[in-house]
Amino acid sequence: MSVAGPLSLGQLSVWDDIRDLPGARWHEANNAVLWALPHNVGTEEVRTALRSVVARHPSLRTRYDLQDSDPPRQLAPDTDFSDSLPVVETAGAPPGDFVAGPASLRFRLGHEHGWRATLLTRAGTASHLLFVKHHIAADAWAQEVLRQEFTGALTDPSGAGPATAPGPAELAADQFTPAGLRRQTAALGHWNRLLDQAPPTALPPATGAGGGVLQATLRSGPARAAARTVAAAAEVSVSSVVLAAYARSVARICGTDALLVQLMSANRFSPRWKNVVTSMNQWVPALIEGAREDDLRRLASVTHWSSLGAFRHGAHDVTAVAALLARRPDAPEPVCAFNYVTLPEQQPPDSAGKSAPVTEPVITWEEPFTSIGPRCYARAEESASGLSVRLTAKDVGREQCAELLWDMHHALLSTAGAC
Repeated sequence: MSVAGPLSLGQLSVWDDIRDLPGARWHEANNAVLWALPHNVGTEEVRTALRSVVARHPSLRTRYDLQDSDPPRQLAPDTDFSDSLPVVETAGAPPGDFVAGPASLRFRLGHEHGWRATLLTRAGTASHLLFVKHHIAADAWAQEVLRQEFTGALTDPSGAGPATAPGPAELAADQFTPAGLRRQTAALGHWNRLLDQAPPTALPPATGAGGGVLQATLRSGPARAAARTVAAAAEVSVSSVVLAAYARSVARICGTDALLVQLMSANRFSPRWKNVVTSMNQWVPALIEGAREDDLRRLASVTHWSSLGAFRHGAHDVTAVAALLARRPDAPEPVCAFNYVTLPEQQPPDSAGKSAPVTEPVITWEEPFTSIGPRCYARAEESASGLSVRLTAKDVGREQCAELLWDMHHALLSTAGAC
């Protein structure tokens, strides 16, 4: 067996989410994407490009020693790996029809690497690469790094970059140096302070048949334009504006003026680790004061600075946080969670060639792929056609979910109209 080392803080967070799940739910930590291929690309070209990317990133060649689950350890990256590439003929069916099966297959992390790929063809011509990965191997940012390198390697053998990039083992070593341990101590202090300050607040439970896990996505072109207008007026980021609108809607449902929120921190603030392929996302708490503020611009400013303070402490040891919470059984829990997704080195939506059709405001209901994560979790993302906010909620009624999303939407548009 290869020499084993500790998990990085991001890997440890993923493990903490999945360690107690029954085997039938382990696939919920997977993510699947379709990468469109250029015309006239052959199977061998795809395999060669994929192999060059996998060879570069240790996370894609890492298995885990799971004999001790508290915590497991990562093995040294394998030098060899399978470059088999199953080919599936779509026969004209939409490529999306072929995602569910591979995405629902669990990864045996002790025996296999945390990714798999399938080449989709149409009438014998390669059209898409279906790439499925476990979250412990790569988060959303890292996934985009992989896509860009894979696309570059299809046309230029050197497009994937140098032979080997830093991986999660090097990151873990850095995080457990004396300087890294001091940062972890400071992060734990951040948690402790907020637990002292936050009031005990919770969303009211669903009534009747409204329980279980619900997922709804608000898509709106006008909301994107409004968020940008308010961000410019308040001199803060678009993400702070969307978070402020979301937090205000939650606070009004809860009837509270101080809202403890979990924020997803990408933790990619150091140039050395910015594009490392692994999972670095971690939840970190932020306390938003005056969360029912009528003036969304003012609330966006408060939210902005509270978020920045939280992100400074985004990298933390979840086992140490769990121990802290065990010593404080009456500590308040975060009411909701928020993630504003950003990806590396993409063109801003307004400069991406032709303007995309503006999405008319609509809420769609979906079957959730996973219920891992906080009870009320909003994932926001901006595109050329609009703003999307996906809300995944447990034991929160359908009407309440829709009310929350529409109230947030109204806050953005009405505030922008007054700017």
